[in-house]
Amino acid sequence: MIGFYVKKAFWDGWDNVLGLAVFNLGHVVIGSLAFFLPSILNAGSFVFMLCIGVGILGLSVWQAVVAFAMRKVADFGTPGFRESLACFADAWKPGLVLGATLVISLFSMIVGIPFYLSRGGFLGGVLASLLFWTCLILLLASQYFLPLVARRGGGLRRNAKHAFVLLADNPGFSLFLFFYRLATIILSVPMAFLLPGLAGVALAGAEAIKLRLKKYEWLEQNPGADRKNPPWDSLLEEEKELLGKRTLKNMIFPWKD
Repeated sequence: MIGFYVKKAFWDGWDNVLGLAVFNLGHVVIGSLAFFLPSILNAGSFVFMLCIGVGILGLSVWQAVVAFAMRKVADFGTPGFRESLACFADAWKPGLVLGATLVISLFSMIVGIPFYLSRGGFLGGVLASLLFWTCLILLLASQYFLPLVARRGGGLRRNAKHAFVLLADNPGFSLFLFFYRLATIILSVPMAFLLPGLAGVALAGAEAIKLRLKKYEWLEQNPGADRKNPPWDSLLEEEKELLGKRTLKNMIFPWKD
């Protein structure tokens, strides 16, 4: 399943490369304002940190809008920019929830963990460890949140609960997805975050949710089946047919197709 997931995410991104760049331009503008504006205004450290926090919230709201667009990409569609902006009404609340989660987690890791470690002793170590694992679980579960909202709709609490259920039921894939998304961000640095960028991260989440939910649809139709060994070949058969045979050779030399 992971092999096909990587393949589909790559080719869906390639087929919508201009769209990814346009959506990423929004991320770059928001991030640049949050990071450079305090320096331009010669603001103090408190204002700088405040701008970073607001910037994370802004990026998260825009990421929620992009998540709706990437859901369509995962369904082999091409999202229009105006059409995607129309999703803002459904996206801003989950975006703020995700942003607040990231801000709290970042603050906890930068301030909370060093504080408890500086106190020393057994209790300080336990509290620092507890805070670390709490932040890690939040970060791993949060990567499912926006894709779930975009694909299934429903309330924030319901989707947050399902995100934790997915993490608990798929710990290995969740770790893989975390490092895959991290690699996507690192690979975006030479391209000034225009490609694949955070839109590529959103696409990774959209593809993961679409394919992973097929397992649960199968379990609903086959109660009592082995949930640890779903028949991925048959579950992904339609997706493989829709994607078709795609190779790097065909991408570089399309006239030889």
